[in-house]
Amino acid sequence: MTITDTHTHLYSEEFDQDRDEMMQRAIQAGVTRFFIPAIDSSCTQAMYDLEKNYPDNVFLMMGLHPTYVKENYLEELQHVEEELDKRKFYAIGEIGIDLYWDKTHLKEQQDAFRKQIQLAKKHKLPIIIHCREAFDEIFEILEEEKSNDLFGIFHCFSGTYEQALLAISYNMKLGIGGVVSFKNGKIDQFLSQIDLKHIVLETDSPYLAPVPFRGKRNESSYLINVLDKLVHIYGLSAEDIATATTENSKEIFGI
Repeated sequence: MTITDTHTHLYSEEFDQDRDEMMQRAIQAGVTRFFIPAIDSSCTQAMYDLEKNYPDNVFLMMGLHPTYVKENYLEELQHVEEELDKRKFYAIGEIGIDLYWDKTHLKEQQDAFRKQIQLAKKHKLPIIIHCREAFDEIFEILEEEKSNDLFGIFHCFSGTYEQALLAISYNMKLGIGGVVSFKNGKIDQFLSQIDLKHIVLETDSPYLAPVPFRGKRNESSYLINVLDKLVHIYGLSAEDIATATTENSKEIFGI
């Protein structure tokens, strides 16, 4: 059984003390494919180091995270562009809009999101969307930019059934992680109405650990707990869900 974690920050300093052990726990649990989103230029070298140590398991993205969009965001976007021209990446991500922490740079976030969508189209890559308290703003830009060559994953989807359908209409899969196990997460109430072909699995490690680890450091081996929740929601075997969601990830990332 091959399980794919489509979104995990394995280079995070939270794993500096036990990264190899954490990776082994995940691989032993069947989680053998790890897709790694970028945050900003400060994490680039750590991502490359991770890939060097796990060349068969780790697949990198490149992008500027919305909460790291500051006054110097154009320089950061220049870095993204330069790295994309140097080597292969599997997605532009994570990108989007986050209005939870700070609304100060909304205009810059919108500009960065648009520019990175255009980069994705240029490089024929999927986008990985980060959205927090910004569904309207995200959908507005997706509507402007929609085309057959715009596709990707709505990472850590936590919206309504209607928003799920809208995301899917823009060629997005829904990234399902720990939130599906939260009592107040709500997506478990309608997820069975969404065809499994639109779903991929993720942890967002070290964040958003699923029940029973909620509030602790998340890691990719905990994807088993997300998988178990989907077994309950869809009434399918763990193997069926692992196979389907891994195939969906291959459709997006091309590997």
